[in-house]
Amino acid sequence: MSKAFVKEGGSDEEEDGHPSAPTLPHGTKNYMTRRGYGLLKAELEQLVKTERPALVQVVSWAAKNGDRSENGDYIYGKKRLREIDRRIRFLMKRLESALIVDPASQENTEQVFFGATVTVCDEQGCESTYQIVGIDEADAGQGMISWISPLAKALLKAREGDAVRFHSPSGPRELEIVEIAYL
Repeated sequence: MSKAFVKEGGSDEEEDGHPSAPTLPHGTKNYMTRRGYGLLKAELEQLVKTERPALVQVVSWAAKNGDRSENGDYIYGKKRLREIDRRIRFLMKRLESALIVDPASQENTEQVFFGATVTVCDEQGCESTYQIVGIDEADAGQGMISWISPLAKALLKAREGDAVRFHSPSGPRELEIVEIAYL
Protein backbone atom coordinates (compact mmCIF):
# COMPACT_ATOMS: atom_id res chain seq x y z
CA MET A 1 0.00 0.00 0.00
CA SER A 2 1.26 3.48 -0.82
CA LYS A 3 2.43 5.58 2.12
CA ALA A 4 0.33 8.42 0.75
CA PHE A 5 -2.80 6.76 2.10
CA VAL A 6 -1.52 5.61 5.47
CA LYS A 7 -1.99 7.88 8.45
CA GLU A 8 1.24 8.28 10.34
CA GLY A 9 0.86 7.89 14.12
CA GLY A 10 -2.41 6.82 15.61
CA SER A 11 -2.96 9.31 18.40
CA ASP A 12 -5.97 11.59 18.41
CA GLU A 13 -3.84 14.05 20.34
CA GLU A 14 -1.76 14.65 17.25
CA GLU A 15 -4.79 16.08 15.48
CA ASP A 16 -4.91 18.84 18.10
CA GLY A 17 -1.84 20.55 16.74
CA HIS A 18 0.31 19.50 19.68
CA PRO A 19 0.23 16.50 22.01
CA SER A 20 -0.16 18.73 25.07
CA ALA A 21 -2.82 21.03 23.60
CA PRO A 22 -5.64 21.66 26.07
CA THR A 23 -8.92 20.00 25.22
CA LEU A 24 -12.36 21.45 25.72
CA PRO A 25 -14.77 19.51 27.91
CA HIS A 26 -17.28 17.67 25.73
CA GLY A 27 -20.34 19.73 24.91
CA THR A 28 -18.91 23.10 26.00
CA LYS A 29 -18.31 26.21 23.96
CA ASN A 30 -14.85 27.55 23.17
CA TYR A 31 -15.03 30.84 25.08
CA MET A 32 -12.32 33.30 24.15
CA THR A 33 -11.48 36.94 24.77
CA ARG A 34 -11.07 39.24 21.78
CA ARG A 35 -7.32 39.37 22.53
CA GLY A 36 -7.03 35.56 22.57
CA TYR A 37 -8.95 35.27 19.32
CA GLY A 38 -6.64 37.83 17.73
CA LEU A 39 -3.53 35.94 18.85
CA LEU A 40 -4.76 32.63 17.39
CA LYS A 41 -5.81 34.32 14.16
CA ALA A 42 -2.41 36.03 13.86
CA GLU A 43 -0.62 32.71 14.39
CA LEU A 44 -2.78 31.05 11.73
CA GLU A 45 -2.10 33.84 9.23
CA GLN A 46 1.65 33.71 9.92
CA LEU A 47 1.70 29.95 9.34
CA VAL A 48 -0.41 30.09 6.17
CA LYS A 49 1.06 33.19 4.55
CA THR A 50 4.71 33.09 5.63
CA GLU A 51 6.07 29.94 7.24
CA ARG A 52 4.34 27.27 5.14
CA PRO A 53 5.09 28.83 1.71
CA ALA A 54 8.76 29.30 2.62
CA LEU A 55 9.01 25.68 3.76
CA VAL A 56 7.30 24.42 0.61
CA GLN A 57 10.00 26.18 -1.41
CA VAL A 58 12.76 24.50 0.63
CA VAL A 59 11.15 21.05 0.26
CA SER A 60 10.68 21.59 -3.47
CA TRP A 61 14.33 22.61 -3.84
CA ALA A 62 15.48 19.63 -1.72
CA ALA A 63 13.36 17.22 -3.78
CA LYS A 64 15.18 18.30 -6.94
CA ASN A 65 18.54 17.39 -5.39
CA GLY A 66 18.21 13.68 -6.06
CA ASP A 67 18.05 10.82 -3.53
CA ARG A 68 15.39 11.79 -1.00
CA SER A 69 16.14 8.97 1.44
CA GLU A 70 19.36 10.65 2.61
CA ASN A 71 18.39 14.26 1.97
CA GLY A 72 18.14 15.95 5.39
CA ASP A 73 16.53 19.11 4.04
CA TYR A 74 13.82 17.07 2.35
CA ILE A 75 13.18 14.72 5.29
CA TYR A 76 13.13 17.48 7.91
CA GLY A 77 11.12 19.78 5.63
CA LYS A 78 8.40 17.18 5.04
CA LYS A 79 8.20 16.45 8.77
CA ARG A 80 7.96 20.16 9.62
CA LEU A 81 5.36 20.63 6.88
CA ARG A 82 3.18 17.93 8.47
CA GLU A 83 3.53 19.69 11.85
CA ILE A 84 2.54 23.04 10.35
CA ASP A 85 -0.46 21.51 8.54
CA ARG A 86 -1.56 19.84 11.77
CA ARG A 87 -1.30 23.15 13.65
CA ILE A 88 -3.21 24.96 10.89
CA ARG A 89 -6.07 22.42 11.11
CA PHE A 90 -6.11 22.78 14.90
CA LEU A 91 -6.20 26.59 14.79
CA MET A 92 -8.93 26.59 12.14
CA LYS A 93 -11.10 24.28 14.26
CA ARG A 94 -10.54 26.39 17.39
CA LEU A 95 -11.29 29.65 15.62
CA GLU A 96 -14.43 28.23 13.94
CA SER A 97 -15.82 27.11 17.29
CA ALA A 98 -14.79 30.26 19.19
CA LEU A 99 -17.36 32.29 21.05
CA ILE A 100 -15.83 35.72 21.66
CA VAL A 101 -16.75 37.26 25.00
CA ASP A 102 -15.95 40.92 25.65
CA PRO A 103 -15.30 41.38 29.39
CA ALA A 104 -15.95 45.14 29.13
CA SER A 105 -19.57 44.48 28.08
CA GLN A 106 -20.34 42.35 31.17
CA GLU A 107 -23.48 43.70 32.85
CA ASN A 108 -23.31 41.91 36.21
CA THR A 109 -19.95 43.19 37.44
CA GLU A 110 -20.54 42.21 41.06
CA GLN A 111 -19.97 38.50 40.32
CA VAL A 112 -17.07 36.65 38.73
CA PHE A 113 -17.73 35.52 35.18
CA PHE A 114 -15.59 34.74 32.13
CA GLY A 115 -13.18 37.59 31.42
CA ALA A 116 -13.14 38.93 34.97
CA THR A 117 -9.90 40.11 36.54
CA VAL A 118 -10.02 38.94 40.14
CA THR A 119 -7.75 39.94 43.01
CA VAL A 120 -7.63 37.33 45.78
CA CYS A 121 -5.93 37.09 49.15
CA ASP A 122 -4.69 33.78 50.60
CA GLU A 123 -4.44 32.64 54.25
CA GLN A 124 -1.00 34.28 54.64
CA GLY A 125 -2.29 37.66 53.40
CA CYS A 126 -0.59 37.48 49.98
CA GLU A 127 -2.60 39.04 47.16
CA SER A 128 -2.66 37.68 43.61
CA THR A 129 -4.54 38.82 40.53
CA TYR A 130 -5.96 36.49 37.88
CA GLN A 131 -7.94 36.97 34.71
CA ILE A 132 -10.29 34.19 33.65
CA VAL A 133 -9.69 33.50 29.94
CA GLY A 134 -10.14 30.80 27.30
CA ILE A 135 -8.12 27.57 27.36
CA ASP A 136 -5.97 28.56 24.37
CA GLU A 137 -4.91 31.87 25.90
CA ALA A 138 -4.23 30.72 29.47
CA ASP A 139 -0.80 31.57 30.88
CA ALA A 140 -0.61 31.11 34.65
CA GLY A 141 2.74 32.92 34.80
CA GLN A 142 1.00 36.03 33.47
CA GLY A 143 -2.01 35.59 35.78
CA MET A 144 -4.29 34.37 32.98
CA ILE A 145 -6.11 31.20 34.02
CA SER A 146 -8.37 28.98 31.95
CA TRP A 147 -12.05 29.08 32.77
CA ILE A 148 -11.96 25.28 33.22
CA SER A 149 -9.12 25.34 35.78
CA PRO A 150 -9.95 24.39 39.39
CA LEU A 151 -9.24 27.94 40.61
CA ALA A 152 -11.43 29.57 37.96
CA LYS A 153 -14.25 27.11 38.63
CA ALA A 154 -14.08 28.01 42.33
CA LEU A 155 -14.11 31.75 41.55
CA LEU A 156 -16.99 31.71 39.06
CA LYS A 157 -20.17 33.35 40.39
CA ALA A 158 -18.46 34.45 43.63
CA ARG A 159 -18.62 38.06 44.86
CA GLU A 160 -16.25 40.44 46.58
CA GLY A 161 -15.69 39.34 50.18
CA ASP A 162 -16.55 35.69 49.47
CA ALA A 163 -14.13 32.95 50.48
CA VAL A 164 -13.68 30.17 47.92
CA ARG A 165 -12.12 26.75 48.38
CA PHE A 166 -10.41 24.69 45.73
CA HIS A 167 -7.88 21.89 45.36
CA SER A 168 -4.49 23.07 44.15
CA PRO A 169 -1.51 20.81 43.36
CA SER A 170 -0.20 21.60 46.86
CA GLY A 171 -3.50 20.59 48.50
CA PRO A 172 -6.74 22.32 49.51
CA ARG A 173 -6.61 26.12 49.62
CA GLU A 174 -8.93 28.93 50.57
CA LEU A 175 -8.88 32.39 49.01
CA GLU A 176 -10.85 35.54 49.76
CA ILE A 177 -12.00 37.67 46.84
CA VAL A 178 -10.74 41.22 47.30
CA GLU A 179 -11.74 42.85 44.01
CA ILE A 180 -13.52 42.03 40.74
CA ALA A 181 -12.91 44.08 37.60
CA TYR A 182 -13.92 43.77 33.95
CA LEU A 183 -11.36 45.49 31.76
